[in-house]
Parts: sequence; C-alpha cells; structure tokens
Amino acid sequence: MNLSLVDPFILAQDFPESLTGFIRSGHSTALRFNRRGDLLASGRVPMSCINVSLTAESWSSDGRYLLSSGQDCKSILWDLSDGARLRTVRFEAPVYIAELSPSNHFILVASLYEDLPVLVDMSSAHPIKHQLPTAPRRSLADGEELSEKQAATDAKQATCVTIFNALGSHIIAGTSKGWVNIINAEDLTVVHSTRLSTGLILLLRLSASGRDVVCNASDRIIRTLHLPDLSHDDSHPGDISLDVEHKFQDVVQRLSWNHATFSSTGEYVAATTFMNHDVYLWERGQGSLVKILECPTEELGIVEWHPNRPLVVACGLETGRIYSWSIVTPQRWSALAPDFAEVEENVEYIEREDEFDIHPIEEIHKRRLDLEDEVVDVLTVEPAKNDFEDDQFSMPVLLDVGNSESEDDLVEIGPGTMRRKNPGEGRKWMDSED
Repeated sequence: MNLSLVDPFILAQDFPESLTGFIRSGHSTALRFNRRGDLLASGRVPMSCINVSLTAESWSSDGRYLLSSGQDCKSILWDLSDGARLRTVRFEAPVYIAELSPSNHFILVASLYEDLPVLVDMSSAHPIKHQLPTAPRRSLADGEELSEKQAATDAKQATCVTIFNALGSHIIAGTSKGWVNIINAEDLTVVHSTRLSTGLILLLRLSASGRDVVCNASDRIIRTLHLPDLSHDDSHPGDISLDVEHKFQDVVQRLSWNHATFSSTGEYVAATTFMNHDVYLWERGQGSLVKILECPTEELGIVEWHPNRPLVVACGLETGRIYSWSIVTPQRWSALAPDFAEVEENVEYIEREDEFDIHPIEEIHKRRLDLEDEVVDVLTVEPAKNDFEDDQFSMPVLLDVGNSESEDDLVEIGPGTMRRKNPGEGRKWMDSED
C-alpha cells in the first residue's frame, strides 16, 4: 500500500539526495551494517565493554557474531544472540583494522599500528597468530635477482590495511609504499602484487558481489579495481592482474578523502572528505560525479551504504553523531482516490454555502423512513389559503371575463356586472345599415 503512494520514478532512483536525520548515542567512531541491513553496529567513546575508542568493526556472514577492535590492542568477538564475549585476542600494538573471514567467524586478519599484520585462528581458547608478509612480489625475468635498493625498500614497507576476499581464501593487503598484495590464506605466500600509488594505501573495501575493490590512498585519489577470480587453486601467479577501472578525485580543490565505500549494487562510490562537510557520490559507469551530500555542521569520518536501500550513514568526527541521507518520497494520494486533484501550488478554494453542513447519517435515514410511513389523505378538502370569512369585505369579480387581456374588451352593463364586447362592436362599418 505504501509503494502505491510513491512516484515510480523516485523508486527507480538508487542513490540518496538529502539529509534526513541523525542519531546521537555517545560519540561514534566506527560504523558497519550487517549483510541483511537490519542492524547497524556503532563503536563509541567510551564504550561499556572497553574504555578506549573503537577503530573497526566486522560482522560475520550470518549476522550473529560481531568483531570489535580498538586502540587498547584488543579484538573481541561477540555473540549477539546472548551478548556473550566468545573470544578476546590481545596484540602488541593498537589495531587499525580487523576483518572476520566470510567462511569462518573464528578466523580474523588484523593490521596493526607500526607492527606486522597477523592472521589469527580463534577456534581454540588460546588464539594462534600467524604473521603475514609485507614485501611485494616483484615480477622478475628468469635469473634476475632483486637489487639492493629494491630489497631495502621492501624491508621498510609496512602493511596498513588487510581484508579478506569474498570466499575467504585470500587476503588483500595494502602497504605504506602504495603496493597491493594478494596473499594466500593457506600457506601465507604473496601470489600477486601491484603498485597503485606512491603513497600509503589507507583503505580497501569489497563490493557486495566481491568482484570489485575500492582503494583510498594518500595521493588524494580513490581507485576502483576489478578483482581477479581467485577460486582456482591451480591459477598461475602470472595470470593474476589487478586492473584499475576508474580514478576519482577533486582536481579543483585537491581534497583528501577520509573513508570510501561501495553502494549496495556496486554502481556508485561514496567518500567523505578531509576538512570538509560533504559526502561525494560518483557513478562507476561513466566515472562522473552525480551528487554531493552536505552536512551542515562538521567533518565526517567513516561512511557506510545500506546493503539494500539508497541510504548512506556517516559519523561526525567532532560530535560523534550518525548522520543519514536518503530519498524523500512525496506521497501520491491520487493513487488511492482517482478523483483527488493534486496541485503543485496552493490554490484559493471557494466553498459552497452548504458544503460543510453536518447531517448525521442516522438522522437522514430516519427522515426517509418517516416519509415512507406517512399516510396520504386524498378525501379531505382543505380550504384554500385565499378564502375569506363571511364578515370580511369582498370585491365582486366576474369570473367569466378573467381571461381578458385588455380593459377595452369589457362593457359595464350594471353595478358590478360586465360583459365582453361582441366581435366587431363599435366599428363604423359594422354599425352602419349598409
């Protein structure tokens, strides 16, 4: 019923257009929708479970488990069915980002501040940690070896962000020198490396389909990449390639980007700006900017797109509010009432005199029943309204001349007595004897 009230052209729009509201519950620092989109996880400062700010959150594929990571060097796995804390993993450095494996919620990958990234198996009560390689895999000719300069540069690299692919079979890692490494999650070897930027890789996010990756780097350029098919175990490393689809940037103001994400369909990319109040939306088909969502109060941090709806949420860096942008759908009441006329502007309406007179339906129905029960008397002759009494004065009237049209046609023959002239009376040619 509600869909019938909405303009079908608005239903076809799949990106938000205006700010619709905000949520305030503490100071939010991290946001993440679950896969169904019915729950939104928000990390706050302070939290009831930890006393420092959260930096990352990750949902399990079934939406039952939630991984929270913060600056207290811990990652906690929560069971949302009863709110119990299943596992707690402690690291040697603060956690920058941590992701659960889509195939097993007891496996996570974490990138740490100024430390090597780790793959953690939480199946047992004592988690098992495996360090991940950071040096990229360079394509060398047969017999060629790395130069001393390349080896020294690779040794200085640090992994900034790590995520799983859609199947959980590989790990995608971004380094501080602009390299993107694809690591096999089984033997922890780098199977492919591509250099995208000269600066840091700040963010990597998968699309809902798992076929594309959005990359935010410190060179103020957001890139979208086509992720190769990594499901085949016999795939040769030389056959794997990361192709850049589009580069999104602000060539006029040279803005930096805080966070980026895909839309629910993967057709759009949203990004928050550094030292600015706007959220930029780009369309991937042509690579063009389609909308700038404005926030009137503060700079925005993490931005998330709803998995099923054109709804974007972002948290403010100063107040910690969660702002939401969506589509404002005006209702079409003519869909339910065909005789209802919709007007774009106010029109002066002149009402009828009895238009808004109130007559109860019960009273109208009772009147109709009373008229049906009334007996009509056809035998009694009632006096006319113009009849006079005997003692009143009455003027004699000659009734047989009442249809006369002129006084010249009447002749007085006595007191109160008149008659009509005969045809031709008074004419000379008829009065003569001839």
